Amino acid sequence: MRKKSNLIYQFKITLKDIKPPIWRRIQVPKTYTFWELHVAIQDAMGWYDCHLHEFKLINPLTDTEINIGIPDEEYEDYEVLPSWKQKIANYFILENQGVNYIYDFGDYWKHRITLEKMLPREKNITYPRCIEGRRACPPEDCGGPDNYNDFLESIRNPNDEQHEEMLEWVGGEFDSEHFDPNEVTFDNPAERFKIAFGKK
Repeated sequence: MRKKSNLIYQFKITLKDIKPPIWRRIQVPKTYTFWELHVAIQDAMGWYDCHLHEFKLINPLTDTEINIGIPDEEYEDYEVLPSWKQKIANYFILENQGVNYIYDFGDYWKHRITLEKMLPREKNITYPRCIEGRRACPPEDCGGPDNYNDFLESIRNPNDEQHEEMLEWVGGEFDSEHFDPNEVTFDNPAERFKIAFGKK
């Protein structure tokens, strides 16, 4: 069983190319791997984790750019380190240090992940947790930032020719301004891993 860390990392996750900003503030244990951070980001943002992802960052020890995510043997010339084997503590070593996180290589949702603080673990608090955020996450498969703006225009304008179609597609309603951190629930990263890869 993994030993609990007494140190907590506080991250701000900001979805880029969207205005007004969509963002979340989460706290996770220092012992987390990038896979566990990925799952926490997905749950806090409101994504369904049904597409590929990747972290793009500078290795602070070698000052070289690396990619962390899910390796694909078909792309031998493009190295991706397995996220479940990489500890966040080996890369996030300074406050205000940031990395890019890409979700869904088709829609290409680009997030900026910034380490805001290193905090002592609080008693009787379950981690990870989401403590703050603004605005709803865009619907899955809506086409990326540009198409998301078109989607919002369509559902807000009853005279738009795609108004009814887009509302039906999104389930009848969508409040782009709604977000409540108390509504965030976090999955078990190990269970998510078994679902994704069919193994422990």
